[in-house]
Amino acid sequence: MKFSENWLRQFVDPPLTSEELAHALTMAGLEVEALESAAPPFTKVVVGEVVSVDRHPDADRLSVCQVNAGLVEALQIVCGAPNVKAGMRVPCALPGAELPGITIRTAKVRGVESWGMLCSARELGLSEESSGLLDLGPGAPVGADLREYLDLDDRLFTLKLTPNRADCLSVAGVAREVAAITTSSLRLDETAPVAAVVDDRLDVVVKDARACPLYCGRVLRGIRMDAVTPDWIVRRLERCGLRPINPVVDVTNYVMLELGQPLHAFDLARITRFVQVRFAAPGERLILLNGQTATLDGDMLVIADDSGPLALAGIMGGEPSAVSATTTDLFLESAFFDPGVIAGRGRRLGFATDSSHRFERGVDFGATRVALERATRLITGICGGRPGPLTEVKGVLPAREPIALRVERAQRLLGVRLDEAEIQMLLRRLHFSFAMEKGVFHVSPHSYRFDLAIEEDLIEELARIYGYDRIPARAPEGAAMMIPEPEAERPLDRLRQVLVARDYQEVVNYAFVEEQWESDFAANTAPVRLQNPIASQMSVMRSSLIGGLMGRLQHNLSHRQSRVRLFEAGACFARGETGYCESERLGGLCHGDALPEQWGSRPSRAADFYDAKGDVEALMWPAQARFEAARHPAFHPGKSARIMLNGEHAGFIGEIHPRWQQKYEIPQPVIVFELELSALTKGNVPGFSTVSRFPPVRRDLAVVVAEEVPVQAILDALWQARPATVVDLALFDLYRGKGVEQGKKSLAFRVLLQDTQKTLTDPEVDSAVAQLIRVLQDQFRAGLRS
Repeated sequence: MKFSENWLRQFVDPPLTSEELAHALTMAGLEVEALESAAPPFTKVVVGEVVSVDRHPDADRLSVCQVNAGLVEALQIVCGAPNVKAGMRVPCALPGAELPGITIRTAKVRGVESWGMLCSARELGLSEESSGLLDLGPGAPVGADLREYLDLDDRLFTLKLTPNRADCLSVAGVAREVAAITTSSLRLDETAPVAAVVDDRLDVVVKDARACPLYCGRVLRGIRMDAVTPDWIVRRLERCGLRPINPVVDVTNYVMLELGQPLHAFDLARITRFVQVRFAAPGERLILLNGQTATLDGDMLVIADDSGPLALAGIMGGEPSAVSATTTDLFLESAFFDPGVIAGRGRRLGFATDSSHRFERGVDFGATRVALERATRLITGICGGRPGPLTEVKGVLPAREPIALRVERAQRLLGVRLDEAEIQMLLRRLHFSFAMEKGVFHVSPHSYRFDLAIEEDLIEELARIYGYDRIPARAPEGAAMMIPEPEAERPLDRLRQVLVARDYQEVVNYAFVEEQWESDFAANTAPVRLQNPIASQMSVMRSSLIGGLMGRLQHNLSHRQSRVRLFEAGACFARGETGYCESERLGGLCHGDALPEQWGSRPSRAADFYDAKGDVEALMWPAQARFEAARHPAFHPGKSARIMLNGEHAGFIGEIHPRWQQKYEIPQPVIVFELELSALTKGNVPGFSTVSRFPPVRRDLAVVVAEEVPVQAILDALWQARPATVVDLALFDLYRGKGVEQGKKSLAFRVLLQDTQKTLTDPEVDSAVAQLIRVLQDQFRAGLRS
C-alpha cells in the first residue's frame, strides 16, 4: 500500500516527523517498507507565464521568450522546447536555482542573454520522460513557489502489509491506525447521501446471496466525459502508483484508495434490461479491460445482463460495457463479495488487480454504501450529471459476534499488568465497542476488521497499541527438575552415539518418497498416497527407510564419495487393517571400503555383511540378537537375514539385490539394515552376579557336521544343555576343503569354564566337555575332527 503523507495528514496529523511516523507504524505491525520524497530537491523554481515568444536570430530551433515570473520586470529566457507558446504557464527556474544535477546561471545562448530556464517535468525530476515544457494550466498563480503549488514537499509511504490487515489498504484505514497509535484525533468526513434527481433505476438480481451479500448501484444520467479530472485527484493517484485515465475511472480509483472499497462504472447504454450477479456458465467468454479474452470457469462470479457477462466480479470489468469518451449515462456499482469467491480467480487467469487484492482479503461492508455516495458526489461535481435513487440488494452479511477478552489472560500472555482501566483506554483508542462484566470484556469487532475472531487476536491488538517496545523482556522462570531416565529404556540419542562412534553419519530424509522406491525396496504396491504432494517424485509416504538411504547413497556417489556409511531414524507409514499405522525405525547403510584409506599394512577390503552385522550387534549390546536366514524384497536372496531380539522380530539386514544394484547404478555391493526402534530402546536392567577370583579354563571343540546344519542351532543347543561351569560358548573357525568330506563343514567352538568357588580340576573340565560332545553327537550327528 503506497500513499501520500499529506493525504494521510488530512485525516490525522500527529506531532511526529515523517521518520518518527514511519517508526511508529512499523512498531505497531504495519511495516514501512519505503519512505521517499514525492520529488527530488530543487530550489528557486516558480510559476512563470510566457508573455511572448520570438524566434532566435541565430538558431532555428530556439525561441527567445519574455517570461513574467512575478518579479518587477519580465525575464528574457532562451528556450528550445517545441511546445512553448505565449500565454502558457510553466515552471521557471530563476538564476541561482539548484535543479537535479544542474545549477542555473545567467548565460548567453548563441549571443542572446538568458536569465533563467523554462523547465520540463524531466528536468525537475518529476518524470523520466517529457516531450516539452510542463504545462501548469491557466489557473497556476504566477510567481508562486512551484514546490508549494504542486505540493512537492510531500513524502510517500509504502507499507508492507500482512494479508490479515486488509483494513489498512486505504488511506482512511491507515489514518485509523495512526490515530490509535499516537492518540491523535481522527477526522473522517461523513458523506451525506446524494439526493436523487431522476427516478431512473436498473433492476439488480443477485442469484447467490452468499457470494454477494450486499450490492449497491445507481444510475447517473447526462455526465460529461470531456471534463478534466482535478489536479489534486490526479496528484494523489499518481503518488499512489496509479495513472489517470478519465474522470469517472479516476474517481472510482480515488475512492478505492481513500476508503478501501473497489467500485466499478458501467456504460448504461451497453447494459441490456437488468444487472445480474451470478456464477459463470463453464466456457463463457469475456473480453476484459486489459484486452484479454477470458474463458470463465463455473466458480467465477460475474456481473451480467441479459446478453451475457459484463465484468468479472471484484476483479476486472469487461470491455463491452466499459466507460468511453462517448459515454453519457453510467451505472455505478459498489458491492461486497465473499473473499473466498474472489480469492485466486484472477491469478488463475494470469493477472491480479488492486480490486481483487482487496476483495480476496475482505473489504469493509459497512462502507459499501458510503463509498458509492462519495463517488457519486465526486463524479457529479466533476462531470455533472443527474443521479438516480440508490438500489440496494442485501443478504446475510458476515456476523461480527462479540469476542470475550479476559483481563487475567491478557496479563498472563503479555507479561504486563494491564488493569481494567488501561484495557478500556486501549480499546477506545481502537474505536471498539465493548461491554464489561466480572473481569471480562465483550468486544464487538468492526466490519472492517476481518482478522479479529478469537481472544488472542484482541490481546495482540492490546500489545500493538500499548507498544511492543514497552513490554519488558524478562527471562523465563521455571523450576529446574531432574527428569528420571529409566534403566530399562535406552534413548535414541545413545543409539545415535553408538553409530557415530562406528563411523556412520546421520541423514534426515523426507517421509515423502518416490512411488518406485516403495515398489522396489518394500514390494509395497499400495502405499499411502498424498493428496497434494509437494513434488511429483514425492507422491507417497515411505513404509521403509531403505529407499531414502539408497537415494542419499546415489547423491554421495555422484559427488565422488567412494566410502559411504549412513544411518537415519524416522517414521514409516503403512496401511493397517483398521486404518493407517506409523512405526519408528532406525536404518543404516554401508558401501565401499570397510576401513578408511590408511598408511598401515592392513589390506584394503570392501565392507561386507558381517561388518554391518557387527554394527547391529553393537547397537543391541548387551542383549544378544539372533540372525535367521529370511527373504526380503530389497535384499539378495542368499545374503539377507531376519533379526530377532528376545524372541521378537527386530528388523532385517542384508545385501541389496543385484537387480536393484544394477538399476540404481551402484558400482559395489551395498549392505543395509533396518531395525524397529521399539526393540532397540528396550534396555536390560543390570543384574548382580559374583565375579570369580579363580582362573578360567579354555577348551576348543572341532567337529564336522552336515553343510545344511545352521551354526545358530548348534549354539542354542549347547547353551541350553551346558553345565553350570560353562560361562561362554562361541564359534571361532569355519573350514571347508581338504580333509573335510564334501557336503560337510568343520566348526571350531571356544568353550570357557569357570567356577566362583574353586579352581576347576581336569576331571571336572573333561566331564563338562564330554557333556557338550554328547549333545553334538546326539542332536547333530557331529563327529570330532582329528
